Amino acid sequence: MAITLNHTIVAARDKTASANFLTELFDLPSPKPFGHFLVVSVGSDNPVSLDYAEVGEDEEIHPQHYAFLVSEDEFDAIYGRIREWGLQHWADPRGAHPGEINHNDGGRGVYFQDPGGHYLEILTRPYGSGGGSAS
Repeated sequence: MAITLNHTIVAARDKTASANFLTELFDLPSPKPFGHFLVVSVGSDNPVSLDYAEVGEDEEIHPQHYAFLVSEDEFDAIYGRIREWGLQHWADPRGAHPGEINHNDGGRGVYFQDPGGHYLEILTRPYGSGGGSAS
C-alpha cells in the first residue's frame, strides 16, 4: 500500500468561519460535520481532509502552514478571489514581497492567511520541479 496523507486537524477560534473561508476561496464543496470537527475535503485522486476543530479562548493556536498544489486555471480563480476579497498576500513566506506572487520552479505561487491565522499557500509547480528561481 502506498502511504498517503489522509487528514490533518486545523485549530481554529471559529471553525465554521475558517472552513467556509477555505471552501469559498477554493470553490470546494461545503464543509461536512464529523463529530466535533468540520471537515473540508481537498483533492480528487487522493483526497485529504482538513478537519477544523474549535479551540477555547484560553488555548493558544500555533499557526501552521498548508500548501496546495493547484492547476494554472485554479490559481487564476483563487488568486482572483484573493485580490477581490482584498486579502493581504505575499510572494514569499516571510512576507518581504507584499502584493506579489512568485514564479518558483517556472510556476506561480502566493502566500496568505486564513481567519485563524494559519498560513496558506497555493502553487502551480511543486518545489524542486525545475525552472525559474525562488523569489
